[in-house]
Amino acid sequence: MAGRIRRREVSPVEVMEATLARIDKRNPSLNALIFLDADGARKEARRAEDAVMRGDILGPLHGVPSAIKDLFDFKPGWPATFGGVRALKDNIAQWYCPFAERIEKAGAILVGKTNAPVMGLRGTCDNPLFGPTRNPFDTRLNAGGSSGGSAAAVADGLLPLAEGTDAGGSIRIPAAWCGVYGYKASYGRIPVVIRPNAFAGDLPFVFEGPITRTVEDAALALTALSGYDPRDPLSLDETVDFTAAMKRDIKGWKIGYSADFDVFPVDPRIAAVVADAVRAFEDAGAHVEPMKLGLRHSQRELSDAWSRLMMPLNLGTFEAVKAAGLDLLADHRDDFPPEFLHWIEVGQRMTMMDLMHDQAIRSEVYDAVQGAFATYDLIVTPTLAAMPVANRDDGNTIGPSAVNGVPVDPLIGWCLTYPINFTGHPAASIPAGEVDGLPVGMQIIGRRYADADVLAASAAFEALRPWASRYRACAERALA
Repeated sequence: MAGRIRRREVSPVEVMEATLARIDKRNPSLNALIFLDADGARKEARRAEDAVMRGDILGPLHGVPSAIKDLFDFKPGWPATFGGVRALKDNIAQWYCPFAERIEKAGAILVGKTNAPVMGLRGTCDNPLFGPTRNPFDTRLNAGGSSGGSAAAVADGLLPLAEGTDAGGSIRIPAAWCGVYGYKASYGRIPVVIRPNAFAGDLPFVFEGPITRTVEDAALALTALSGYDPRDPLSLDETVDFTAAMKRDIKGWKIGYSADFDVFPVDPRIAAVVADAVRAFEDAGAHVEPMKLGLRHSQRELSDAWSRLMMPLNLGTFEAVKAAGLDLLADHRDDFPPEFLHWIEVGQRMTMMDLMHDQAIRSEVYDAVQGAFATYDLIVTPTLAAMPVANRDDGNTIGPSAVNGVPVDPLIGWCLTYPINFTGHPAASIPAGEVDGLPVGMQIIGRRYADADVLAASAAFEALRPWASRYRACAERALA
Protein backbone atom coordinates (compact mmCIF):
# COMPACT_ATOMS: atom_id res chain seq x y z
CA MET A 1 0.00 0.00 0.00
CA ALA A 2 2.78 2.45 0.91
CA GLY A 3 4.60 1.56 -2.29
CA ARG A 4 1.54 2.14 -4.44
CA ILE A 5 1.01 5.51 -2.76
CA ARG A 6 4.62 6.51 -3.42
CA ARG A 7 4.25 5.45 -7.08
CA ARG A 8 1.01 7.49 -7.30
CA GLU A 9 -0.98 4.40 -8.28
CA VAL A 10 -3.45 5.17 -5.52
CA SER A 11 -3.92 8.25 -3.38
CA PRO A 12 -3.95 8.40 0.43
CA VAL A 13 -7.43 9.91 0.20
CA GLU A 14 -8.71 6.94 -1.82
CA VAL A 15 -7.09 4.53 0.63
CA MET A 16 -8.63 6.30 3.61
CA GLU A 17 -12.12 6.47 2.12
CA ALA A 18 -11.99 2.74 1.34
CA THR A 19 -10.74 2.03 4.87
CA LEU A 20 -13.43 4.08 6.57
CA ALA A 21 -16.12 2.51 4.41
CA ARG A 22 -14.90 -0.97 5.32
CA ILE A 23 -14.80 -0.09 9.02
CA ASP A 24 -18.33 1.30 8.83
CA LYS A 25 -19.57 -1.88 7.16
CA ARG A 26 -17.71 -4.53 9.11
CA ASN A 27 -16.72 -3.22 12.53
CA PRO A 28 -20.22 -3.45 14.07
CA SER A 29 -20.06 -7.23 13.81
CA LEU A 30 -16.64 -7.32 15.51
CA ASN A 31 -16.46 -4.43 17.98
CA ALA A 32 -12.77 -4.16 17.14
CA LEU A 33 -12.56 -0.35 17.06
CA ILE A 34 -14.24 1.48 19.92
CA PHE A 35 -13.27 5.03 18.83
CA LEU A 36 -13.04 6.37 15.29
CA ASP A 37 -11.72 9.82 14.34
CA ALA A 38 -12.97 9.79 10.75
CA ASP A 39 -12.73 13.55 10.28
CA GLY A 40 -9.19 13.66 11.59
CA ALA A 41 -8.18 10.70 9.42
CA ARG A 42 -9.61 12.33 6.30
CA LYS A 43 -7.77 15.55 7.10
CA GLU A 44 -4.47 13.70 7.49
CA ALA A 45 -5.10 11.76 4.27
CA ARG A 46 -5.53 15.02 2.37
CA ARG A 47 -2.27 16.31 3.87
CA ALA A 48 -0.57 13.04 2.90
CA GLU A 49 -1.85 13.38 -0.66
CA ASP A 50 -0.55 16.95 -0.86
CA ALA A 51 2.88 15.71 0.24
CA VAL A 52 2.89 13.09 -2.53
CA MET A 53 1.92 15.65 -5.16
CA ARG A 54 4.62 18.08 -3.98
CA GLY A 55 7.25 15.35 -4.27
CA ASP A 56 8.15 15.53 -0.57
CA ILE A 57 10.35 12.88 1.03
CA LEU A 58 7.87 10.30 2.31
CA GLY A 59 8.09 8.03 5.32
CA PRO A 60 8.05 4.24 4.96
CA LEU A 61 4.37 4.06 5.97
CA HIS A 62 3.16 7.20 4.21
CA GLY A 63 -0.63 7.15 3.91
CA VAL A 64 -1.11 3.74 5.53
CA PRO A 65 -4.10 3.58 7.94
CA SER A 66 -3.40 2.27 11.43
CA ALA A 67 -4.85 2.31 14.94
CA ILE A 68 -3.69 2.35 18.54
CA LYS A 69 -5.00 0.32 21.44
CA ASP A 70 -7.27 1.70 24.15
CA LEU A 71 -5.11 0.81 27.13
CA PHE A 72 -1.90 2.62 28.15
CA ASP A 73 -1.78 4.10 24.66
CA PHE A 74 -2.36 7.73 23.89
CA LYS A 75 -2.81 10.42 21.27
CA PRO A 76 -3.59 14.00 22.33
CA GLY A 77 -7.31 14.73 22.20
CA TRP A 78 -8.34 11.09 21.97
CA PRO A 79 -10.15 9.15 24.73
CA ALA A 80 -8.17 6.87 27.05
CA THR A 81 -10.33 4.52 29.09
CA PHE A 82 -7.58 2.07 30.14
CA GLY A 83 -9.49 -0.86 28.67
CA GLY A 84 -13.09 0.16 29.15
CA VAL A 85 -13.07 1.52 32.70
CA ARG A 86 -16.49 3.17 32.91
CA ALA A 87 -15.32 6.02 35.16
CA LEU A 88 -12.78 6.98 32.47
CA LYS A 89 -15.19 7.04 29.52
CA ASP A 90 -14.69 10.81 29.15
CA ASN A 91 -10.97 10.83 29.96
CA ILE A 92 -8.99 12.59 27.21
CA ALA A 93 -5.27 12.02 26.65
CA GLN A 94 -2.91 14.98 26.50
CA TRP A 95 0.22 13.22 25.25
CA TYR A 96 1.55 10.62 22.80
CA CYS A 97 2.62 7.06 23.48
CA PRO A 98 5.76 6.08 21.51
CA PHE A 99 3.82 3.87 19.07
CA ALA A 100 1.46 6.67 18.05
CA GLU A 101 4.29 9.18 17.93
CA ARG A 102 6.57 7.06 15.77
CA ILE A 103 3.96 5.52 13.50
CA GLU A 104 2.71 8.99 12.56
CA LYS A 105 6.27 10.21 12.03
CA ALA A 106 6.70 7.34 9.55
CA GLY A 107 3.68 8.64 7.63
CA ALA A 108 0.94 6.31 8.85
CA ILE A 109 -2.48 7.78 9.61
CA LEU A 110 -4.17 6.80 12.85
CA VAL A 111 -7.91 6.33 12.43
CA GLY A 112 -8.95 5.37 15.97
CA LYS A 113 -8.52 3.12 18.97
CA THR A 114 -9.06 -0.61 19.38
CA ASN A 115 -10.77 -2.51 22.16
CA ALA A 116 -8.95 -4.00 25.18
CA PRO A 117 -9.91 -5.54 28.55
CA VAL A 118 -9.90 -3.55 31.78
CA MET A 119 -6.27 -2.64 32.61
CA GLY A 120 -5.16 -5.35 30.17
CA LEU A 121 -4.87 -8.01 32.86
CA ARG A 122 -6.17 -11.02 30.94
CA GLY A 123 -5.75 -12.93 27.70
CA THR A 124 -9.27 -12.18 26.48
CA CYS A 125 -10.80 -8.95 25.17
CA ASP A 126 -13.94 -7.75 26.95
CA ASN A 127 -14.94 -4.96 29.30
CA PRO A 128 -18.12 -3.51 30.83
CA LEU A 129 -17.96 -0.24 28.87
CA PHE A 130 -17.59 -1.52 25.30
CA GLY A 131 -18.22 -5.27 25.53
CA PRO A 132 -16.28 -8.11 23.89
CA THR A 133 -14.33 -8.05 20.66
CA ARG A 134 -15.59 -10.88 18.49
CA ASN A 135 -13.36 -13.25 16.55
CA PRO A 136 -13.55 -12.60 12.78
CA PHE A 137 -13.42 -16.36 12.11
CA ASP A 138 -16.42 -17.01 14.38
CA THR A 139 -18.10 -14.03 16.00
CA ARG A 140 -19.54 -16.16 18.80
CA LEU A 141 -15.98 -16.48 20.09
CA ASN A 142 -13.51 -14.04 21.60
CA ALA A 143 -10.65 -12.43 19.69
CA GLY A 144 -8.12 -12.87 22.52
CA GLY A 145 -6.42 -10.19 24.53
CA SER A 146 -5.41 -7.92 25.54
CA SER A 147 -4.82 -6.45 22.05
CA GLY A 148 -7.95 -8.19 20.76
CA GLY A 149 -9.41 -5.22 18.94
CA SER A 150 -6.19 -4.71 17.00
CA ALA A 151 -5.84 -8.38 16.02
CA ALA A 152 -9.48 -8.65 14.95
CA ALA A 153 -9.26 -5.45 12.89
CA VAL A 154 -6.17 -6.68 11.04
CA ALA A 155 -7.49 -10.20 10.48
CA ASP A 156 -10.76 -8.86 9.08
CA GLY A 157 -8.99 -6.44 6.75
CA LEU A 158 -10.19 -3.26 8.44
CA LEU A 159 -6.57 -2.14 8.78
CA PRO A 160 -3.24 -3.47 7.51
CA LEU A 161 -1.43 -2.60 10.74
CA ALA A 162 -2.46 -1.98 14.33
CA GLU A 163 -0.75 -1.53 17.66
CA GLY A 164 -0.38 -4.24 20.24
CA THR A 165 1.06 -3.97 23.72
CA ASP A 166 2.41 -7.01 25.50
CA ALA A 167 3.16 -7.56 29.19
CA GLY A 168 2.18 -11.23 29.25
CA GLY A 169 1.39 -12.08 25.66
CA SER A 170 -1.08 -9.38 24.67
CA ILE A 171 0.34 -9.11 21.15
CA ARG A 172 0.82 -12.84 20.63
CA ILE A 173 -2.37 -14.17 22.28
CA PRO A 174 -4.90 -12.39 20.02
CA ALA A 175 -2.60 -12.90 17.04
CA ALA A 176 -2.91 -16.65 17.64
CA TRP A 177 -6.69 -16.66 18.00
CA CYS A 178 -7.24 -14.28 15.04
CA GLY A 179 -4.70 -15.90 12.70
CA VAL A 180 -2.41 -12.90 12.23
CA TYR A 181 1.27 -12.19 12.81
CA GLY A 182 2.09 -10.57 16.14
CA TYR A 183 5.64 -9.47 16.88
CA LYS A 184 7.12 -8.69 20.30
CA ALA A 185 10.63 -7.31 19.85
CA SER A 186 13.58 -7.70 22.19
CA TYR A 187 13.11 -5.58 25.29
CA GLY A 188 14.42 -2.09 24.62
CA ARG A 189 14.14 -2.40 20.84
CA ILE A 190 10.91 -0.35 20.78
CA PRO A 191 10.90 2.28 23.52
CA VAL A 192 8.34 2.23 26.31
CA VAL A 193 7.80 5.58 28.02
CA ILE A 194 6.12 5.42 31.45
CA ARG A 195 5.84 8.11 34.09
CA PRO A 196 6.13 8.89 36.93
CA ASN A 197 8.17 5.64 37.22
CA ALA A 198 10.36 5.41 34.14
CA PHE A 199 11.43 1.88 35.13
CA ALA A 200 7.91 0.46 35.56
CA GLY A 201 8.04 -1.39 32.24
CA ASP A 202 10.51 -4.05 33.37
CA LEU A 203 8.45 -5.83 36.06
CA PRO A 204 7.74 -7.93 34.01
CA PHE A 205 8.92 -6.60 30.67
CA VAL A 206 6.28 -4.51 28.86
CA PHE A 207 6.36 -4.06 25.09
CA GLU A 208 4.71 -2.19 22.23
CA GLY A 209 4.69 -3.77 18.79
CA PRO A 210 2.93 -4.40 15.47
CA ILE A 211 0.10 -6.76 14.56
CA THR A 212 -0.05 -7.41 10.81
CA ARG A 213 -1.12 -10.01 8.25
CA THR A 214 2.38 -10.59 6.89
CA VAL A 215 5.92 -10.84 8.19
CA GLU A 216 7.06 -8.17 5.72
CA ASP A 217 4.52 -5.69 7.06
CA ALA A 218 5.74 -6.32 10.60
CA ALA A 219 9.35 -5.76 9.50
CA LEU A 220 8.33 -2.47 7.86
CA ALA A 221 6.53 -1.37 11.03
CA LEU A 222 9.51 -2.33 13.19
CA THR A 223 11.70 -0.09 11.05
CA ALA A 224 9.44 2.82 11.98
CA LEU A 225 9.00 1.90 15.65
CA SER A 226 12.45 0.84 16.81
CA GLY A 227 15.36 2.97 17.89
CA TYR A 228 16.73 4.83 20.86
CA ASP A 229 14.52 7.12 22.93
CA PRO A 230 16.17 9.15 25.71
CA ARG A 231 12.96 9.01 27.77
CA ASP A 232 13.28 5.23 28.11
CA PRO A 233 16.22 4.37 30.40
CA LEU A 234 16.43 0.85 28.95
CA SER A 235 16.05 1.77 25.27
CA LEU A 236 18.57 0.16 22.89
CA ASP A 237 20.81 2.48 20.90
CA GLU A 238 21.32 0.35 17.80
CA THR A 239 19.88 -0.09 14.34
CA VAL A 240 18.61 -3.33 12.80
CA ASP A 241 17.70 -3.81 9.12
CA PHE A 242 14.51 -5.76 9.72
CA THR A 243 13.60 -6.07 6.05
CA ALA A 244 17.01 -7.48 5.16
CA ALA A 245 16.68 -9.96 8.04
CA MET A 246 13.78 -11.61 6.25
CA LYS A 247 16.04 -12.65 3.41
CA ARG A 248 18.45 -14.63 5.61
CA ASP A 249 18.75 -18.37 5.09
CA ILE A 250 17.98 -20.57 8.12
CA LYS A 251 19.63 -23.64 6.64
CA GLY A 252 21.68 -25.42 9.29
CA TRP A 253 20.00 -23.68 12.23
CA LYS A 254 19.21 -25.77 15.28
CA ILE A 255 15.68 -25.28 16.57
CA GLY A 256 14.40 -26.61 19.88
CA TYR A 257 10.73 -27.56 19.90
CA SER A 258 8.90 -27.56 23.21
CA ALA A 259 5.36 -28.87 22.88
CA ASP A 260 4.37 -27.57 26.31
CA PHE A 261 7.05 -25.19 27.67
CA ASP A 262 7.76 -28.03 30.13
CA VAL A 263 4.76 -27.42 32.39
CA PHE A 264 1.65 -26.39 30.43
CA PRO A 265 -1.27 -28.66 29.59
CA VAL A 266 -1.97 -28.12 25.87
CA ASP A 267 -5.09 -28.98 23.91
CA PRO A 268 -4.04 -32.03 21.83
CA ARG A 269 -5.55 -30.48 18.70
CA ILE A 270 -3.26 -27.47 19.06
CA ALA A 271 -0.29 -29.70 19.83
CA ALA A 272 -0.91 -31.68 16.63
CA VAL A 273 -1.13 -28.56 14.45
CA VAL A 274 2.08 -27.05 15.84
CA ALA A 275 3.94 -30.39 15.73
CA ASP A 276 3.17 -30.52 12.01
CA ALA A 277 4.00 -26.84 11.49
CA VAL A 278 7.52 -27.08 12.92
CA ARG A 279 8.37 -29.51 10.11
CA ALA A 280 8.38 -26.51 7.78
CA PHE A 281 11.65 -25.41 9.36
CA GLU A 282 13.17 -28.74 8.38
CA ASP A 283 11.93 -28.16 4.83
CA ALA A 284 13.87 -24.87 5.00
CA GLY A 285 17.04 -26.74 5.96
CA ALA A 286 16.99 -26.31 9.74
CA HIS A 287 17.30 -29.12 12.26
CA VAL A 288 14.39 -29.43 14.72
CA GLU A 289 14.45 -31.53 17.84
CA PRO A 290 12.28 -31.85 20.98
CA MET A 291 13.67 -30.07 24.02
CA LYS A 292 13.10 -29.46 27.72
CA LEU A 293 13.92 -26.21 29.44
CA GLY A 294 14.20 -27.64 32.94
CA LEU A 295 11.63 -25.48 34.74
CA ARG A 296 11.03 -26.48 38.35
CA HIS A 297 7.90 -24.48 39.17
CA SER A 298 4.44 -25.52 38.01
CA GLN A 299 2.47 -23.51 35.47
CA ARG A 300 0.16 -22.29 38.24
CA GLU A 301 3.10 -21.08 40.33
CA LEU A 302 4.45 -19.27 37.28
CA SER A 303 1.15 -17.62 36.34
CA ASP A 304 0.56 -16.53 39.95
CA ALA A 305 4.04 -15.01 40.02
CA TRP A 306 3.31 -13.14 36.78
CA SER A 307 0.04 -11.76 38.21
CA ARG A 308 1.77 -10.56 41.35
CA LEU A 309 4.61 -8.98 39.39
CA MET A 310 2.07 -7.02 37.36
CA MET A 311 0.71 -5.34 40.47
CA PRO A 312 3.31 -2.57 40.97
CA LEU A 313 2.54 -1.24 37.47
CA ASN A 314 -1.22 -1.47 38.03
CA LEU A 315 -1.12 0.04 41.51
CA GLY A 316 1.11 2.79 40.18
CA THR A 317 -1.51 3.60 37.54
CA PHE A 318 -4.18 3.91 40.23
CA GLU A 319 -1.94 6.22 42.24
CA ALA A 320 -1.28 8.41 39.19
CA VAL A 321 -5.01 8.67 38.43
CA LYS A 322 -5.70 9.40 42.11
CA ALA A 323 -3.14 12.20 42.06
CA ALA A 324 -5.09 13.67 39.15
CA GLY A 325 -8.22 13.72 41.31
CA LEU A 326 -9.97 10.39 40.70
CA ASP A 327 -9.78 7.57 43.27
CA LEU A 328 -10.85 4.62 41.14
CA LEU A 329 -10.46 1.91 43.77
CA ALA A 330 -12.37 3.85 46.44
CA ASP A 331 -15.12 5.43 44.36
CA HIS A 332 -15.46 3.21 41.27
CA ARG A 333 -14.55 -0.26 42.50
CA ASP A 334 -17.48 -1.84 40.65
CA ASP A 335 -15.85 -0.84 37.35
CA PHE A 336 -13.27 -3.59 37.82
CA PRO A 337 -13.75 -7.34 37.38
CA PRO A 338 -13.51 -9.48 40.53
CA GLU A 339 -10.55 -11.41 39.12
CA PHE A 340 -8.64 -8.15 38.70
CA LEU A 341 -9.57 -6.89 42.16
CA HIS A 342 -8.31 -10.15 43.65
CA TRP A 343 -4.82 -9.49 42.34
CA ILE A 344 -4.98 -5.82 43.33
CA GLU A 345 -5.71 -6.92 46.89
CA VAL A 346 -2.84 -9.42 46.73
CA GLY A 347 -0.56 -6.66 45.47
CA GLN A 348 -1.57 -4.32 48.28
CA ARG A 349 -0.54 -6.97 50.83
CA MET A 350 2.77 -7.85 49.19
CA THR A 351 6.04 -7.25 51.02
CA MET A 352 9.47 -6.54 49.64
CA MET A 353 10.40 -10.16 50.39
CA ASP A 354 7.39 -11.36 48.38
CA LEU A 355 8.62 -9.32 45.45
CA MET A 356 12.13 -10.71 45.82
CA HIS A 357 10.71 -14.26 45.85
CA ASP A 358 8.77 -13.66 42.63
CA GLN A 359 11.84 -12.16 40.99
CA ALA A 360 13.68 -15.36 41.90
CA ILE A 361 10.95 -17.41 40.14
CA ARG A 362 11.30 -15.10 37.16
CA SER A 363 15.06 -15.62 37.24
CA GLU A 364 14.56 -19.38 37.04
CA VAL A 365 12.67 -18.94 33.79
CA TYR A 366 15.30 -16.54 32.47
CA ASP A 367 18.11 -18.97 33.26
CA ALA A 368 16.25 -21.86 31.66
CA VAL A 369 15.59 -19.97 28.44
CA GLN A 370 19.12 -18.57 28.30
CA GLY A 371 20.49 -22.04 28.92
CA ALA A 372 18.51 -23.44 26.01
CA PHE A 373 20.06 -20.88 23.69
CA ALA A 374 23.47 -22.33 24.46
CA THR A 375 22.28 -25.21 22.27
CA TYR A 376 19.59 -23.82 20.00
CA ASP A 377 19.26 -20.88 17.62
CA LEU A 378 15.50 -20.66 18.19
CA ILE A 379 12.86 -22.10 20.50
CA VAL A 380 9.42 -22.93 19.11
CA THR A 381 6.26 -23.63 21.14
CA PRO A 382 2.50 -23.39 20.71
CA THR A 383 1.44 -19.82 21.41
CA LEU A 384 -1.57 -20.89 23.45
CA ALA A 385 -2.81 -24.03 25.17
CA ALA A 386 -6.50 -23.49 24.37
CA MET A 387 -8.80 -22.62 21.50
CA PRO A 388 -10.94 -19.43 21.53
CA VAL A 389 -13.62 -19.20 24.22
CA ALA A 390 -17.22 -18.07 23.82
CA ASN A 391 -18.03 -14.42 24.48
CA ARG A 392 -20.06 -13.59 27.55
CA ASP A 393 -22.71 -10.87 27.78
CA ASP A 394 -21.63 -9.41 31.15
CA GLY A 395 -18.44 -7.64 30.06
CA ASN A 396 -16.25 -10.24 31.79
CA THR A 397 -15.24 -12.92 29.29
CA ILE A 398 -12.37 -14.96 30.70
CA GLY A 399 -10.28 -17.84 29.40
CA PRO A 400 -10.59 -21.52 30.30
CA SER A 401 -10.23 -22.61 33.93
CA ALA A 402 -8.86 -26.01 32.89
CA VAL A 403 -7.01 -27.51 29.93
CA ASN A 404 -7.02 -31.28 29.47
CA GLY A 405 -8.58 -31.51 32.93
CA VAL A 406 -5.71 -29.60 34.53
CA PRO A 407 -6.70 -26.39 36.40
CA VAL A 408 -5.21 -23.18 34.99
CA ASP A 409 -5.62 -19.50 35.83
CA PRO A 410 -8.39 -18.30 33.48
CA LEU A 411 -6.70 -14.91 33.07
CA ILE A 412 -3.30 -16.01 31.74
CA GLY A 413 -2.54 -19.61 32.74
CA TRP A 414 -3.38 -21.08 29.31
CA CYS A 415 -0.92 -18.77 27.53
CA LEU A 416 2.62 -19.99 26.79
CA THR A 417 3.58 -16.37 26.24
CA TYR A 418 4.10 -14.70 29.61
CA PRO A 419 7.34 -16.60 30.44
CA ILE A 420 8.98 -14.58 27.66
CA ASN A 421 7.84 -11.38 29.39
CA PHE A 422 9.83 -12.62 32.36
CA THR A 423 12.92 -12.83 30.14
CA GLY A 424 12.71 -10.09 27.49
CA HIS A 425 13.56 -12.29 24.48
CA PRO A 426 12.08 -11.47 21.05
CA ALA A 427 9.09 -13.61 20.15
CA ALA A 428 6.38 -13.79 17.51
CA SER A 429 3.13 -15.64 17.09
CA ILE A 430 2.75 -16.89 13.53
CA PRO A 431 -0.31 -18.61 12.02
CA ALA A 432 0.50 -22.33 12.13
CA GLY A 433 -2.74 -23.88 10.87
CA GLU A 434 -6.34 -24.40 11.86
CA VAL A 435 -8.60 -26.56 14.02
CA ASP A 436 -12.18 -26.74 12.75
CA GLY A 437 -11.72 -23.52 10.80
CA LEU A 438 -10.22 -21.58 13.74
CA PRO A 439 -6.61 -20.32 13.71
CA VAL A 440 -3.79 -21.84 15.76
CA GLY A 441 -0.65 -19.85 16.57
CA MET A 442 2.95 -20.99 16.88
CA GLN A 443 5.42 -19.03 19.02
CA ILE A 444 8.94 -18.41 17.69
CA ILE A 445 11.43 -17.24 20.32
CA GLY A 446 14.91 -15.90 19.59
CA ARG A 447 18.03 -15.10 21.54
CA ARG A 448 17.94 -11.78 23.34
CA TYR A 449 18.38 -8.95 20.83
CA ALA A 450 18.35 -11.45 17.92
CA ASP A 451 15.20 -10.03 16.33
CA ALA A 452 16.71 -10.71 12.93
CA ASP A 453 16.67 -14.44 13.67
CA VAL A 454 12.98 -14.47 14.56
CA LEU A 455 12.08 -12.52 11.44
CA ALA A 456 14.22 -14.78 9.24
CA ALA A 457 12.54 -17.90 10.59
CA SER A 458 9.11 -16.28 10.32
CA ALA A 459 9.69 -15.35 6.69
CA ALA A 460 10.94 -18.84 5.89
CA PHE A 461 7.85 -20.36 7.45
CA GLU A 462 5.50 -17.96 5.65
CA ALA A 463 7.12 -18.80 2.32
CA LEU A 464 6.60 -22.54 2.87
CA ARG A 465 3.25 -22.43 4.69
CA PRO A 466 1.47 -19.26 3.46
CA TRP A 467 -1.73 -18.37 5.28
CA ALA A 468 -3.12 -15.43 3.28
CA SER A 469 -5.91 -17.54 1.76
CA ARG A 470 -7.36 -18.23 5.21
CA TYR A 471 -8.62 -14.65 5.48
CA ARG A 472 -11.22 -15.54 2.87
CA ALA A 473 -13.22 -17.06 5.73
CA CYS A 474 -13.32 -13.64 7.42
CA ALA A 475 -14.23 -11.83 4.20
CA GLU A 476 -17.10 -14.23 3.48
CA ARG A 477 -18.65 -14.40 6.93
CA ALA A 478 -22.15 -13.07 7.52
CA LEU A 479 -22.18 -9.54 8.96
CA ALA A 480 -25.56 -9.69 10.68
